[in-house]
Amino acid sequence: MRPFESENLILRQLADSERLALDSILKPFNLPRGFEIARSGMPLGHCYFLESGIASVVATSPEGRKTEVGVLGREGMTPPILTTDAERFPFDVTMQIDGHGHRVEAAALGGFLADRPAIRRLLSRSLHTFFAQMANTALSNAVHKIDVRLARWILMWHDRLDGDEIGITHDYMARMLGVRRSSVTEALHILEGEHLIYSTRGLVIIRNRAALEAFAADAYDVAGITRRDRPEIGRRPLASAGGIISPV
Repeated sequence: MRPFESENLILRQLADSERLALDSILKPFNLPRGFEIARSGMPLGHCYFLESGIASVVATSPEGRKTEVGVLGREGMTPPILTTDAERFPFDVTMQIDGHGHRVEAAALGGFLADRPAIRRLLSRSLHTFFAQMANTALSNAVHKIDVRLARWILMWHDRLDGDEIGITHDYMARMLGVRRSSVTEALHILEGEHLIYSTRGLVIIRNRAALEAFAADAYDVAGITRRDRPEIGRRPLASAGGIISPV
């Protein structure tokens, strides 16, 4: 094993010399559920490299309505930025699945990146992938039915987890998808009827990953977020092979 082995995709791609230099300003950090990584309209104090867990990027209307515009895990840096010079961050970023990682002061990171083009290129590619995810979220919201959108959303979360269980409530899924709770309940029943998932209070279990991908179809498999990239985000020995996970 390399001396700087990491579950974070950006950290994992760094040369040992680059990682050693970056480690001088990184600090290990626990990220419990509900932890606020960034707040809309507030200065960005720290950036995070997640090793585990999932963060939601949430947009809020002037009237206070919220919807999830992106999800982030161990595939990049959180929040997804290329420069630390911006005075305000436009979205809320909050941990929804607890995890851990490393954090760095935004000002320190800005100075560190000034003369390190290799690391900046990695951050740039990660930012491009996140923008592609956001664009596809907008497209999916406009053209797909709620059951397909929900299948895509479950797959995106599953990409960033090691296991096949997602601890999430119907209410939260409804808020993040911008629909009524009853619509989520109906969509979950459709996915269960196809034997793709098992859903109970506060928990979704993926039963057949391959079939869930087929159900989501072009909502999930789109340019810019390809299947070639996804194996590097999550590790799912059974589900990634199309295995069936029976509910307990």
